[in-house]
Amino acid sequence: MSALSSVSIHQEQTDALQQLAPQPCTVADTGLAENLLGDLLCKHLHDAGVLDMPQLVARLALTGSVLEELLAFLRKDGRIEVLGQTTGQGLRYALTERGRSAAKDALARSGYIGPAPYPVERYRELLLAQTVHQSRINAQAMREAFTGIVMRDELLDQLGPAMNSGRAIMIYGPPGTGKTYISQRLIRLFSDSVWIPYAIAINEAVLEIFDPQVHKPLPVEFKKPSLRLDQGVDRRLLQCQRPIVITGGELTLDMLDVRFDPYSRQYQAPLQLKASNGIFIIDDLGRQRMPPIDLFNRWIVPMEEKKDFLNLGGGRHCEIPFDLVLVFSTNLNPLALADEAFLRRIGYKLHFDHLLPDEYVRIWQQECDKLGIAYDPELVAYVIEHLHRPAKTPLLPCHPRDLLGMALDRQRYMGQDKTAALSAETLNWAWRNYFVSLDVS
Repeated sequence: MSALSSVSIHQEQTDALQQLAPQPCTVADTGLAENLLGDLLCKHLHDAGVLDMPQLVARLALTGSVLEELLAFLRKDGRIEVLGQTTGQGLRYALTERGRSAAKDALARSGYIGPAPYPVERYRELLLAQTVHQSRINAQAMREAFTGIVMRDELLDQLGPAMNSGRAIMIYGPPGTGKTYISQRLIRLFSDSVWIPYAIAINEAVLEIFDPQVHKPLPVEFKKPSLRLDQGVDRRLLQCQRPIVITGGELTLDMLDVRFDPYSRQYQAPLQLKASNGIFIIDDLGRQRMPPIDLFNRWIVPMEEKKDFLNLGGGRHCEIPFDLVLVFSTNLNPLALADEAFLRRIGYKLHFDHLLPDEYVRIWQQECDKLGIAYDPELVAYVIEHLHRPAKTPLLPCHPRDLLGMALDRQRYMGQDKTAALSAETLNWAWRNYFVSLDVS
């Protein structure tokens, strides 16, 4: 897709979202309680000492008109004072003694100091408005997303309908067959963007959503700035690429629930919430420190009812739309992980197998091009016929990259130029060092 068409798509989304999430002009427009916003503003002043209006706008992601209303409320309550102007600056604000005490009390309840949160009621509407299932993926889009990837057409034509189905997907097969790599590349099927709140407010609890490791803001050229501060999309939302979250053997059940950190006094969002409107990949299924059935049971209600329930403790629960593409990836036999009744709930089960010789050759040639070395068809034929076949080692997509990389490591060690042709002897050396051998004779 061209840069011009991408800009057009993102601008259309921005225009549409302005109707759903316009800039708030009053405290009531924010959907938040005046006390919650007042406490947050006091915490910012407690953190920084003295702030002027532009600094408050940047910190709280609210318009000047909303902040002026808040500042008037806090001044009337005796929590802030106006320090006056300095050269080239507007009015500056600081906490009074009463304000410092109130800020400490607010920090004791919640350690969150960031942009103003987005109300959970509006967040539900936002998730549904930018659902990941609104895009219809066709055969052409699949082939464009996987251009340059050696992959069988029948597998591509299984993945496409699976992505359109709205159901969970299980990818299984031997290790090294490209399951994780292909799963990660699925995000390329989506050229549109989504709006992510910095945080959401669930009654008095503030839950951080935006994670810079997951959410990638759009480059500046995709954004059309508004000259008026009260126009455009709510500043509490950040325009990002659709997210993709990948977790593996480190996954624990508590990572799928809201967690409260008693030291920072902040709520941490579960992984699936960060992946909302995107893709959530659970890799190495069956290698987690919990029985697979416990992990599967966690997803029964979200998969069937398309909604998740967040537990904030103290008997407080919150319902959130479950809007994402859920992908399970495993090296194990799916029947060893769950019974057939549960596997039916998943819907699509796609098997990744070993390569055929011609596929292996195409990947070998691609890796040679990436590494800037000459492609020798006789050398790859030697590897297949004299190394793989006698050892009965299946052909995997990772082998060309790894064997060629190790062969170049040896060349550098021996002081040979990178452009020097690789030899069968060098590939034999790489093979012996790559595979585990228990033959000590």
